[in-house]
Amino acid sequence: MPIKIKVEFLGGLDVIASSVRDHKVTLPYEEGEATMKEAVNYIAENLVTDPKDIPVFIEDGTVRAGILVLINDTDWELEGKEDYLVENGDVLIFTSTLHGG
Repeated sequence: MPIKIKVEFLGGLDVIASSVRDHKVTLPYEEGEATMKEAVNYIAENLVTDPKDIPVFIEDGTVRAGILVLINDTDWELEGKEDYLVENGDVLIFTSTLHGG
């Protein structure tokens, strides 16, 4: 059964996803098969509206520095970062901490 998750873009990062903050996403993986690395790649390919904006989100194969990633309100660094196994019902939050001025 595919994994259903919620994805949120905060801190202005929603501009890369048609200015929509909250997304319901169905990952094409079985539970226990998708890591955050696969989830992030899927999100980049399917939610980022303009391919030119992917570097705003992804750099060197991972989430760009300056973007705080939370998995169910916990810093992803405490959850294993890219190795975390995504579960049905997870909430993934991506918040830009970089702001122009």
